[in-house]
Amino acid sequence: MKSLQRKQLMSIICCLLFFSAACAPVLAGSLTLEAALTAAESSHPDLLYAQAERDSAVANRDIANSRQDASVNFEGILRSGRPSAGNRDITGDNSVRLTARKTLYDFGRSSNAELAARYEMGAREADLTTVLDKRRLEIMARYFDVLLADMQYTVDNELMAVHYVSFDQGKDRLERGQISGIELAGLESRYHDTLLKRNASAQKQRITRALLANAMNRPGDLPGDLEDPILPGNQRVLPDFEALLPMLLENNSRLRAQQDALAASQKILESLRAETGPTLDAEVQTADYSRTAVTRDNLSAGLILSWPLYQGNRTDSRIAREIAQINKLQAGAEKLKMELTQALLETCLDITQLQNAARSAALKNAEYRDLQLERSRGLYELELKSNLGTSMVETADARMRTRNIEYQLALSFARLEALTGRSLQTGNNP
Repeated sequence: MKSLQRKQLMSIICCLLFFSAACAPVLAGSLTLEAALTAAESSHPDLLYAQAERDSAVANRDIANSRQDASVNFEGILRSGRPSAGNRDITGDNSVRLTARKTLYDFGRSSNAELAARYEMGAREADLTTVLDKRRLEIMARYFDVLLADMQYTVDNELMAVHYVSFDQGKDRLERGQISGIELAGLESRYHDTLLKRNASAQKQRITRALLANAMNRPGDLPGDLEDPILPGNQRVLPDFEALLPMLLENNSRLRAQQDALAASQKILESLRAETGPTLDAEVQTADYSRTAVTRDNLSAGLILSWPLYQGNRTDSRIAREIAQINKLQAGAEKLKMELTQALLETCLDITQLQNAARSAALKNAEYRDLQLERSRGLYELELKSNLGTSMVETADARMRTRNIEYQLALSFARLEALTGRSLQTGNNP
């Protein structure tokens, strides 16, 4: 009897090794969480789009800053005309002019446009930070998905091996008349069910690796072995919600982007309202003429005051449109505050639940499964019961549950850091 049980155990182990080798994913070297997170700043399409938006805002700022730059124009004129006095014949009246002009003061047009461009650039910089945080969170989540897929495959593979051995031994027991054909059919059906589940787990291993490769901006370059991170940051003490809320309102990148966009729109409105005011320019001109006249100057300088008296409905329409934009941005900012405050509360509650009840339950379950495994080993040695394979499966499943809690906790802390504007530390260190 004892030799039969040992044979059964060796059969399970051999099956595990065979099926693991047959269905393991293609390996391309070991990968750490720290190394995976460094890919967050690679040229991913989301990051490239945010960088292009930021570059566009920089260009708009430079355009706004150049509104009061001096301009120099050259004119060459070929024409002929009849003088009003003296010789009445048509004669040439050609000229060349070099004119330099600079706006000295435009009563708020340029200054408000410059401030609007700076606020817009700040908004785009905040958007870039949001994209980087999102990329890091995505990579971290996909990394943990791969680890869980590998663990699930191990559990399903071990369970399938146990049922395969039971089915294989059932055929011998049928020949000896120890079980019926219906019982053997039940063993075979259970084996095929677990085989199907194991194959699905193997497919998920490849799917999760493909998703991780895409998150790292390496499509098609599936990672192989992944190192299970230690995650020491999971042990940190969670600050009170009341202490975190001011940090969110002050530092959250999404909220800063919305607020900067609102400030930019307000400055654009002020610039538009200044369009009805005057402008004061300084002008210097030098010229040369083919026909002399006492009223012409070869060199002149002066101040030019321009005051638009009537512009139709153009300015009023643009002002009305900008006011509507300001109202929309204000409503969006208030809604975003509510959403972010709710997200902060839920994240804090998730961390509290994971650190306390969920972690404790998972650890107690793991301890129980370890004790059960030791008990099964003892019974196996005493030849009283042969459920060692099932106990090994349950122990592996308990370990997966424990690690899943730690992965969820690491992601929750990472989300908390992104919400409050704190930098996401590699590996989620405190």
